[in-house]
Amino acid sequence: MPFRAAGSRFAYHPPVSDAPPGRRGVLRAIARRAMIERGLAPDFSEAAIADANAMAPAPAFGPGLRDLRALLWASIDNDDSLDLDQLSVAAPAAGSGVTVLVAIADVDALVKAGSAIDAHARANTTSVYTAAEVFPMLPTRLSTDLTSLGEGKERLAIVVSMTIGADGAVTDSEIYRARVVNHAKLAYDSVAAWLDDKAGPPAKVAASPGLAEQLRLQDSVAQAMRGRRQHLGALTLQTPEPRAIFEGDVLADLKLDERNRAKELIEDFMIGANGVTARYLEGKGFPSLRRVLRSPERWERIVALAATLNEHLPDAPDAPSLDAFLRRQRQADPLRFADLSLAVVKLLGRGEYVPQWPGHAAEGHFGLAVKHYTHSTAPNRRFPDLVAQRLLKAALADLPVPYDNDELAEMARHCTSQEDNATRVERQVSKSAAALLLGSRIGERFEGIVTGASSKGTWVRLFTPPVEGKLVHGFEGFDVGDRIRVKLTRTDVERGFIDLVGDPVR
Repeated sequence: MPFRAAGSRFAYHPPVSDAPPGRRGVLRAIARRAMIERGLAPDFSEAAIADANAMAPAPAFGPGLRDLRALLWASIDNDDSLDLDQLSVAAPAAGSGVTVLVAIADVDALVKAGSAIDAHARANTTSVYTAAEVFPMLPTRLSTDLTSLGEGKERLAIVVSMTIGADGAVTDSEIYRARVVNHAKLAYDSVAAWLDDKAGPPAKVAASPGLAEQLRLQDSVAQAMRGRRQHLGALTLQTPEPRAIFEGDVLADLKLDERNRAKELIEDFMIGANGVTARYLEGKGFPSLRRVLRSPERWERIVALAATLNEHLPDAPDAPSLDAFLRRQRQADPLRFADLSLAVVKLLGRGEYVPQWPGHAAEGHFGLAVKHYTHSTAPNRRFPDLVAQRLLKAALADLPVPYDNDELAEMARHCTSQEDNATRVERQVSKSAAALLLGSRIGERFEGIVTGASSKGTWVRLFTPPVEGKLVHGFEGFDVGDRIRVKLTRTDVERGFIDLVGDPVR
């Protein structure tokens, strides 16, 4: 009976073969093993669980705490999300401006530095979202209840206030603590369909006087903010990820989790709030953990990639030129744009956390076209955001910096490493889910597009379901972008392998 270390205790994990074929248990076993192999703890310690079970909601009072419960706050997230980190509301400001308020869950009010719960969060640094199971950074009693901005619940929050001009620029900002209430828990897809005039308003929007006008105002401001960043060179990329659909415990399908207008609205507000947070800490003489994407070292490869599509990019890295190229390609060839996006993302390199010291030049984020950027808006899900919250609360209260320089530098390195490990786990389980879904369809034919062709192999992305497999026979003469019909010959759930043989679409 194999036992594996899991946090500070031991837990039994059955071999994959113990779980019935086609069921969630197969993927759970793979996910848990992958977590441990990557240095991530799938389970909380007994001390962390005991602390979470003993907790009560944080007292909603204190000096400098504003009462904003009456504002028409709402959340927009995935349909099934319960770990709600942000709320937003907006109101017209002087002239043609709009003031946007973003409320961020005050997780630090309950998760104290040095506690057993904090130790787990600091070790993993992030929630891990696999196709089989979510491994939360915080116990669910906190992340989906006591520190979540759940509908109808009075909660403590850090509020970032931004006044946005007609051109999408932040003209004024303020940060403070407040009491808030989420008056409507909304979902991305239904809000996006309504904003795009493809459906009527979601039921909660229709039932809440003023909420429809409120969301329309937020949408218009977000579009102005996005337009400004795109003018500065924010990159237009599309890398949709398949999302597992279960019927009970049986994996029924994989659907692309694509971007939409509501997701972009929240993204624009979070980028703005993260920028305000970074600048506020700098103005107070505080260090921070910045999220950076450096100017790409492999720019020449991006230039060469553009040349294969008869496009010209400058010799030196230039975000506006790259974004203009991507926009043209998305319009000219939408079928292959996701694969082009993925290639560009790989050549841009990975984002990372770096310590930012007061008075030092900031490196910025090449892909977002912003100079000052931190992660601060998801403290239930990411440890750097909880660190940012503690720094903010100290700065607001004129207290000393809660972390020394060496500690922040080590946190930045560790958070970057663990984020990479979490991404690898998520991708590994996603591949296993694809193999599991197709396991009963050996011998069937599918249509797809070639996404990779080199001496290492030829890869094909199927259109339906949206998974990728390797051509093991009949790959001669195919190149990236070719449409192809393939037959499924073998799957390996444990390793996430999908083997195909192919012939051209006639």
